[in-house]
Amino acid sequence: MNANRLLTAAAAAALAAGGFGVAAAQTPQTAQTQAQAQAATGKPTTDAPANTRVQGTAAAVAQGTGAAPAAAAAPAQSVHIAPAGDIIQTLQAGGQFTTLIKALNATNLTPVLKNNKGLTIFAPTDAAFAAYMPTDKLMADLPGLQKLLVHHIINAEVDSSKFKGAHGPVNDGAGGKIVLDGVGAIMKADQADILQADVRASNGLIFVVDQVLKAGSVPETLPQAAEPVAEPAAPAKTEAPAAKKKGTKRGH
Repeated sequence: MNANRLLTAAAAAALAAGGFGVAAAQTPQTAQTQAQAQAATGKPTTDAPANTRVQGTAAAVAQGTGAAPAAAAAPAQSVHIAPAGDIIQTLQAGGQFTTLIKALNATNLTPVLKNNKGLTIFAPTDAAFAAYMPTDKLMADLPGLQKLLVHHIINAEVDSSKFKGAHGPVNDGAGGKIVLDGVGAIMKADQADILQADVRASNGLIFVVDQVLKAGSVPETLPQAAEPVAEPAAPAKTEAPAAKKKGTKRGH
């Protein structure tokens, strides 16, 4: 598979029918290293992960208690990376993507993520890959590994605002589908939780995910809520006819 032809500019706006529209790519902001951000703000980056939005009404508060609803569960892993150049440089600086970088190098996808602009990648952490498959087994099938990795790449910048409050598919780099879900309290890509969204590298966006994405792992559309069945109307009550009054016969 020619990886450099796989992610060409001609496919940059190719999204699945019925998926999410993509706005024109914004001019990338100047990359900010972790060291610079640490010195300026006292924390690794000034970028905050994208907020998520819960759709619909939360579960009702227990009757008579007045207690506040429970907070939404947070993702199990804790990852926060800062922009540090292009996509590959940012992943390297993050320190938790050694398996992903090794896999990209082995499948000749590293130049694609360095030399192309306007990409989005869903980046599994080292813990995500460890849970998915042993590294030696992963590297034993390079064609299969390349296909797996390309499923994590979109040929356009799709920031979290494009799918907040929505659920649907977008095309991956090979024409397959990644199902993005911004309906729940935690945003998802396929079956994986998004740990950090909208990390803006100099040539695209990175979403950190807690699992290796699996094509077809979730439905492309959410099931429709069943319509409540109307109870049959009770038959109308009929009143009994009034009893006739008997007249009194008079004697002759």
